[in-house]
Amino acid sequence: MSRFESEIPVKVARAWPGLGHWNLYFILKLALHWGGYLSIQVLPNLLFAAFLLMPLGSRFTLIARRSIAVPMAMALFYRDTWLPALSFRAQWPSVTELSSGHLLALAERLIDWNFCGWLLVLVLAYAYIHPWLRMTTLSLAGLLWLGCTNLLAPQPDDVSDAARITAPGHRGSQSGVALDSYLQQFYAVQAERRIAFEPSTAAAQPFDLLLINIDSMAWDDLELSDLREHPLLRQMDVLFDRFNSAASERVPATLRLLRAGCGQTPLQQLYAPASESCLLFDELGERGFVSATLLNHTGQQEGFLNAVQSLGSVPGPQTDLSHLRPALSGPDGSPIWRDGEVLDLWWKRRQEQPGSRVALFYNSLTLHEGNRIVTADGASRRADYKARAKTLLDDLSGFIAQLESSARPVVVVMIPDHGAALRGDRMQFPGMHEIPSPSITQVPVGIKLIGMGRNPRSTPLHVTEPSSYLALAQIIERLYAAPSRAEGLQPDWQPLLADLMQTPLVSESEGSVVLDYAATPYVRIKEKDAWQPYRPVTP
Repeated sequence: MSRFESEIPVKVARAWPGLGHWNLYFILKLALHWGGYLSIQVLPNLLFAAFLLMPLGSRFTLIARRSIAVPMAMALFYRDTWLPALSFRAQWPSVTELSSGHLLALAERLIDWNFCGWLLVLVLAYAYIHPWLRMTTLSLAGLLWLGCTNLLAPQPDDVSDAARITAPGHRGSQSGVALDSYLQQFYAVQAERRIAFEPSTAAAQPFDLLLINIDSMAWDDLELSDLREHPLLRQMDVLFDRFNSAASERVPATLRLLRAGCGQTPLQQLYAPASESCLLFDELGERGFVSATLLNHTGQQEGFLNAVQSLGSVPGPQTDLSHLRPALSGPDGSPIWRDGEVLDLWWKRRQEQPGSRVALFYNSLTLHEGNRIVTADGASRRADYKARAKTLLDDLSGFIAQLESSARPVVVVMIPDHGAALRGDRMQFPGMHEIPSPSITQVPVGIKLIGMGRNPRSTPLHVTEPSSYLALAQIIERLYAAPSRAEGLQPDWQPLLADLMQTPLVSESEGSVVLDYAATPYVRIKEKDAWQPYRPVTP
């Protein structure tokens, strides 16, 4: 063998040095995937590994590859997470609009010290064992094994006959459907659903309707804050156990409420004009209600007030709150007034107008993420969610007692828009709600009748079926048409709650869609991505 031929194996071996410390990047991702913190897309990661393994001859090309590889690795890591597309991030407010306290709270929430500890252990373990093991082989083998398991895993179309379900609105159909088809069928059925409000009659109930729309309060948040058994909830006449707000963002959820007369629409259609028959306050106006809007904030955050006026057909607020002392300040520094004081002020003025029926839309921003308590000296400090939630519920309890003392007929509907995501899970940090998971969109909706007769029950009735805004609009319409009972009791709830329209769980945000299929929640993070089971396991 010639000298030239004997050197060939050596040169080839040097031309393929392996992934080097990039192995730590892939091992970390495999560990996070195994723990359910992200979902590795195998092909892009294999292509990235091949790019890193390409033999290069000059130092210049090595430096160029390293310069390209770092941003590629960051982009690929982000894509493998459960976070929405960067195009959605571009819609976030500028950091200059947020207070320094809110930015600090965000930073604290994003740092998981337990996770950092395990990351340090992984780095130390890698530093100890990589001189003795061929780490590149392990990294590539892990990616290839993951790819094989993904190919062999059953897809939603392959569920067993026992798990096949009927598409909403198509009774008797036993054929299995793909998740995309299921979603399309869901929206097609919802597009045909309407609540027909009866014309005004002399027998109609002469009550005021108060819709109390609360930001950031789900059943899961109340349970985590030990407030699920608060007296306010126990004194409700009706509670929805599985009410789906269908959104994890404030404006879309509120627009769905204001368009409760029609079935659930895709998110994009919320930002187009709606039919008058869908607009709840327009329908109430036809029945003699005078619409009113009340906020405990300025309405400027996220363009909220402009959205609900132009797309939800409610008037602008007419109650001047500028003389009240702010209890909180929002993330942008804007004032937020205490709910009890705002509602008390409005009710006093309402009693001065005894003639007409009023339909009030009240929106509370008390529990919004990033709020800070305003101290007596004008400074601010961090606001605990549980303390704010208890104060809010206490204020609403006091307001209901005030309504009861007046003996005026009033229907109070408490309806949050979405949860605060206090618990978090492996797909989202605590406080993040870009993915509209059931723990975020299942909200405590309650109905309380005041001055409309005695309630013979000491505990609320529970609506346990999957419900959404259609069922709420249906109850409001039935209450309006229900005759008074001569014996001084409330209207009979049995016909009021009979055969309410059910709505399967489908929730949508700017970045993702979550639906329930065959008793399993599935999520699609981006529009063109594949569906995958949602893993609501807490970290």
